[in-house]
Amino acid sequence: MKILVGVKRVLDHNVKVRVRADGSAVDLDNVKMAINPFDEIAVEAAVRLREAGAATEVIAVSIGPEKAQDTLRQALAMGADRAILVPHTEATEPLSVAKTFKALAEKEGAGLVMLGKQAIDDDCNQTGQMLAALLGWPQGTFASGLAASGEQIEVTREVDGGLETVALNLPAVITADLRLNEPRFASLPAIMKAKKKPLDSIDAASLGVDLSPRLELVGVVEPPARTNGSVLVASAAELVEKLKQDAAIA
Repeated sequence: MKILVGVKRVLDHNVKVRVRADGSAVDLDNVKMAINPFDEIAVEAAVRLREAGAATEVIAVSIGPEKAQDTLRQALAMGADRAILVPHTEATEPLSVAKTFKALAEKEGAGLVMLGKQAIDDDCNQTGQMLAALLGWPQGTFASGLAASGEQIEVTREVDGGLETVALNLPAVITADLRLNEPRFASLPAIMKAKKKPLDSIDAASLGVDLSPRLELVGVVEPPARTNGSVLVASAAELVEKLKQDAAIA
C-alpha cells in the first residue's frame, strides 16, 4: 500500500507574525519557514506504518514555490521514500488542494492519504474532509491514535466524552492531531540520504487541476493591543460594581 502524505511550507511557529505595511498579507520576507507541525506528525505516522509493514511506500507531496523543496527534503529525511512538488507561487485554497491530492492519489494508486488536521497559516481544517468527499473514501479526522490491521485501519480521536475509535476500510483519508505522535529528529546521515531520494515536479495543469484562487483577500490586520488590567482586592461588591460599569453584567 502506498501512503500519500501532505506537507505544507508555512511560517515557523516560533516566529512573530508581521503584517505588511499596506495590509495586503502577512510579511514572509526574510523569515524562517518550516514544515506545518500537523503535517510533520502526519509524516511520522505514515513512516511508522511503513516500518510496521502496513505500507510499502510513503510519498510526500507539497503544493507551493520551488523553496518548498526544502520542506519536502525534511520529510524525506524523516523517512519518506520519495516526494512530489506541485509548483505554485500563489496562496493555496483547501478545495484546489483537495482536487490536486485526489488526482495524485488516483495517479499513484494510493491506499491511504494522510494530512495534518489543519495548516497553522490559515487554520482552515477543510482539506482532508473535502478530499474524502471527492474520492468517496471513509475519513478519520483529528487522529490521536492509529492501528492498522489488514484491509482496515482503526483511528482514535479525542471527543468531549473521552475517546472515540472508528474502523475504516481502506482506502481512506486520515488527518493528524497533535497527540498522535512525537515526530522524530532527522539525523545528519538521514539528511544526507534525503538529498539523493527522488523528488519529482508535476504541474497542476497536467493533473487537470486549476489552482487559481477563488477567494479574494481583502486585507490583513494585527489584533488590537491588550489594554492594561485593573486589580480589585477590596471586596466582591467592588468587583460586581466594576463589572456593571463595564457592561459585563446587568
